[in-house]
Amino acid sequence: MSNYSGKRIFVGIDVHKKTYSVSAVCDGEMIKKCTMVADPASLLSFLKNYFQGATIESAYEAGFSGFGLHRFLVGHGILNRVVHPASIEIAARERVKNDKRDSAKIATQLAAGRLRAVHIPTLEREDFRAVSRLREQLVVDRRKKSIQMKMYLHQLGKIGPKESFLINHKRIKLLLASVYSQEQKFVLTTLANQWLSIDAAIDKADDYLQQQATKDANLEVIYRSLPGVGAVIARALANELGDMSQFANEGRLFSYCGLTPSEYSSGEHTRTGHITRQGKPVLRRMLVQAAWVAIDIDKELFEFYERVSRKGGKKRAIVAVARRLIGHAKTCLKQQRPYQVNKVSASTVMR
Repeated sequence: MSNYSGKRIFVGIDVHKKTYSVSAVCDGEMIKKCTMVADPASLLSFLKNYFQGATIESAYEAGFSGFGLHRFLVGHGILNRVVHPASIEIAARERVKNDKRDSAKIATQLAAGRLRAVHIPTLEREDFRAVSRLREQLVVDRRKKSIQMKMYLHQLGKIGPKESFLINHKRIKLLLASVYSQEQKFVLTTLANQWLSIDAAIDKADDYLQQQATKDANLEVIYRSLPGVGAVIARALANELGDMSQFANEGRLFSYCGLTPSEYSSGEHTRTGHITRQGKPVLRRMLVQAAWVAIDIDKELFEFYERVSRKGGKKRAIVAVARRLIGHAKTCLKQQRPYQVNKVSASTVMR
């Protein structure tokens, strides 16, 4: 076995459900490649035994495995980074992709100092985030179940072509009390029970979010002070973004929120296009939703929207408002003060 005392070893890990593919670089050379069972303790034992006396730095892509492996490695003296998959460089003509190549790229780029770590939330923040993300998924599931029920009622001829039909507790009670065949009753009862179960889970998630808001009072006050931001959006923003200290500038914040416009530049010509669709889709959707409400409340944001929409249209303008809104939030968090709304007069808003 080689002597690695005093050396710096850079380890790239390609994480999968059942296996870890591991590559190690030392002094610019690939010195080890292997595949092992996906067990943090086994990986740690391998690194400590094979590279005895060395300073070990490792990295793996952010993904399904979360931050458990990272916390385990850091807790046992390994300087680990979790990196965004999009930040790993890929050769223009590269056509072969496999686990060993992926881990080798991570190790090589880590050794060259070309990988930037993502922000690692605290365990408490990660638990908080899990609840707000679950609620978002439950809302999607409830919407799908509503559509499924309405499609079945259309098949039965129970909904007219122009009838507005909202699924809620009262509507479900009326539907189940109507006269149907046994088969229809079975289908409707099953769908209704599924909808009610999801709705109850959303209510339970809301209770947890309210408890979080009480524990997270400093962040809650600032996020709730933003125009257009209610209880649910405030919790999502707080859980996903925290105090925003991890963002060195607004550009990185906008990119994380999926609000960065694409750019096409050549020579002296620069043209911006649609947003890149990178970042967190749920944050982009919530911020745009909040922006539509904010321009009816806040004079500064309304005037900004009007100015941008005259040049670039309403869609581009509302995304710009969303960027400005989250930018204001960053400033308020840095200064530890609520946002001050300059209210729009009722006669001003004429859209």
